[in-house]
Amino acid sequence: MHMHPLLPALVASIFVVLLVGAVVRHFGQPHVIAYLIVGVILGPAGLNLFEGDAVALVGEFGVILLLFFVGMEVDLTRLVTGWRVSVIGTILQVVFSVTAVAAMGWWFEWSWARIVLLGFAISLSSTALVVTMLRQWKEMGTEAGQEAIGILLVQDVLLAPMLIVLGLLGGSTPSASLLALQVVGSLGVVLLVATLVRKKTIRLPFGELLRSDHELQLFGALLLCFLFAWLTGVCGLSTALGAFVAGLVVASAKETEWIHRNLEPYRVLFVATFFASVGMLVDPSFLLDNWLPVTALVLLAFLMNTLINASTMKALGRSWRTSIYIGALLSQVGEFSFVLAAVGKELGIMTEFGYQMVLGVIVGTLVLGPAWIGVLRPLRGPSARVAVES
Repeated sequence: MHMHPLLPALVASIFVVLLVGAVVRHFGQPHVIAYLIVGVILGPAGLNLFEGDAVALVGEFGVILLLFFVGMEVDLTRLVTGWRVSVIGTILQVVFSVTAVAAMGWWFEWSWARIVLLGFAISLSSTALVVTMLRQWKEMGTEAGQEAIGILLVQDVLLAPMLIVLGLLGGSTPSASLLALQVVGSLGVVLLVATLVRKKTIRLPFGELLRSDHELQLFGALLLCFLFAWLTGVCGLSTALGAFVAGLVVASAKETEWIHRNLEPYRVLFVATFFASVGMLVDPSFLLDNWLPVTALVLLAFLMNTLINASTMKALGRSWRTSIYIGALLSQVGEFSFVLAAVGKELGIMTEFGYQMVLGVIVGTLVLGPAWIGVLRPLRGPSARVAVES
């Protein structure tokens, strides 16, 4: 019988995941770090078992499913009530990040396009990493967890205008039709969320049929998740935002339990694939040759992002304990920063060397992020600990 050549690669990759995962867990670190390391091992710089683009495509579904689960787990009322903190906090974070990079750029004589690109990149945190950590620590429902998720969602929304700004700085003008679609899509999301808040509970079409048929439950959940992701993508917004809204719809329909049960294995698989795809982008030889500046920039990113986010949250009325913890949660540079860096490279704003440097900083903060959060986590305050233990 003919054996597909992909089969040995799958066997090898699963074995590497188990081996690296066991080592990482032995040291008390989250699986996210294992997936990143596995990506480096299996990628072009290592065993080169898979096409990086194909793995990245599958990994995108991991972020979509992750945000779908987040939508089912957040407290919508609290999220909407605290929208001012999320919106104002995110905008201040972006402004402060660009300002801090501008100070550095003035010294190194960077162009404004590069300053804005790097400022945008470091202002975006990793939704996948933060949500994974909050789920693992059972802190999704805490004040810090809800505030961090709100800010992450606003960051996802700001990705579209950030890309437009970079296009303008790089000499590319967005079409009027794209801008109109983004406005329509944003208004549609706002109206839908407002409807969910007002009605509290809704009924899904064919809900009774889905409850009685386990196979159709799986496809019904996937349809909602990817349909909303597709709609927001068509409107020029983040597909992850659409998946999050789909999760809100499912939670409002009180259908969360069976979807969690049926889709959880897929979420784990796709999120693991996403982080592995990030690891495949890493060039270890570049990091070894430039370990000192990369390490310095990683530490600077942690310190600057923690300080900016903590100060912003404190200015918005949160306690210092909660503010510092939220600052730590949002201190790493996120997955959507890869998109900004790739666009900057394509537009000529950044050289190949600069792109690899940014890539190294992003991956470095993702790998060391859990340890950084763990160091500052004891400062989160007694209320958060009570929420976790209850």
